Parts: sequence; C-alpha cells; structure tokens
Amino acid sequence: MTASQLDGPRLAPAAGGAPKQLVVFLHGYGADGNDLIGLGREWAPLLPNAAFVSPDAPQPCGMAPMGRQWFDLSLGDMSIVAAGVKKAAPALDSFLDAELERHGLTSESLALVGFSQGTMMALAVGLTRRAKPAAIVGYSGALATVEDLPPPGEAPAILLVHGDMDEVIPVDAMIMAREVLGQAGLSVQWHVSRGIGHGIDGEGLRLGGTFLKDAFARGHGPG
Repeated sequence: MTASQLDGPRLAPAAGGAPKQLVVFLHGYGADGNDLIGLGREWAPLLPNAAFVSPDAPQPCGMAPMGRQWFDLSLGDMSIVAAGVKKAAPALDSFLDAELERHGLTSESLALVGFSQGTMMALAVGLTRRAKPAAIVGYSGALATVEDLPPPGEAPAILLVHGDMDEVIPVDAMIMAREVLGQAGLSVQWHVSRGIGHGIDGEGLRLGGTFLKDAFARGHGPG
C-alpha cells in the first residue's frame, strides 16, 4: 500500500455541509481504521463541523492476520521503533496533505488522534510536518523520536492520556514523553486514567473531545 492508497472509514460532519475541521485517527498495532472511527461518533456533538477519517495502516500486521501495522513492532527496542516511525511517516504525511486539500482546509483545522502505535505516529508526524496541526491527542502511546522538534511557538496543542495499569506500554512512557517535550519548551497537557489498562476510558474520551474543541476554538497552530 502506497501513500496515495491510504484510506479508511469516514464520518461526515454531524452539522452537515462542508467540514470546518478534520480529525484523523491513527489506530494501534494489529487493529485497523474501524477500531477508532467510533470516537468520531462520540465526539460529534462537541465537534459538529468536523469530518473524521481513520485510515488503515499501510502494512499487514505481522502478528494479527486481519490487522494492520504502521511499522514492525519490537517492544523494548526504541531504536527500531524510531526507524519504523520514520519509514512510515511519509505515507501518512502525504495522506494528510491530500485530505486537507480534498476538504479545502489548512493545517490549523487539522487534529491527529492516536492510540498506542498510532500515538507514536501522531507525535512523530504532527511535530515535524512543515505546517503543524492544531492539536495532537495521544492515548496509551510513547514518543518514539525527538528529532526535529518544533520551537515552542510553532508546536501543536498536545494532550497525552494513559492508563496506570497499562500492561502493553507502561504509563512511564507517557511520563517520559511529557518530560522530554516539556524540556524542549513544548506545552503538554496530560491525564493518568486510574485503574485502566491499554485502552481509553470514559474520562479519557471526554478529555480528548473537550481538548480538541478548545484547540480548534483558539485557532491553535501556525497554519
């Protein structure tokens, strides 16, 4: 699957008409676009003018016959993860450009929402795109690379949410990401979901939707 072939389930704005914002979901390892598109239905009342799209990752998953992956996963070896993110980034970058052009929108109307491996992609691509998105929401993920972080004044709004009982990616990964981005001068909001494993609870869902609504309302991002 090439960059131009990335695709997945979509939701049109609940309010009807042309979208004023675009929210792109990036699913986790072994899932596909259907795994996260339901978040768009949950957030539609908060974001009635937003279109939602959840592309399938470009590669078949090596460990889940029906799933997809953004890159080969090697737990515990962040150098391999960083290389995988870098290799997968151009396809996602091109997809985002095409989707914005299709809707007639600019980057200040774009938000990336990732889960697990998708959070690694959202942070890597969202923080290095020439025109940064308005916001990045990352659930249960990690910061895979610190190359080419933007100056503080050019960074998207960032929210990281993680369960303290996550058995796949420990909550320490979120804490580390928060600290590294903070040391680079980037503002990061964060939330630890108590008693939650590798998933998204109701409070995390609520916080993500409200965060996006506020980020779009501020016109956050350089465009």
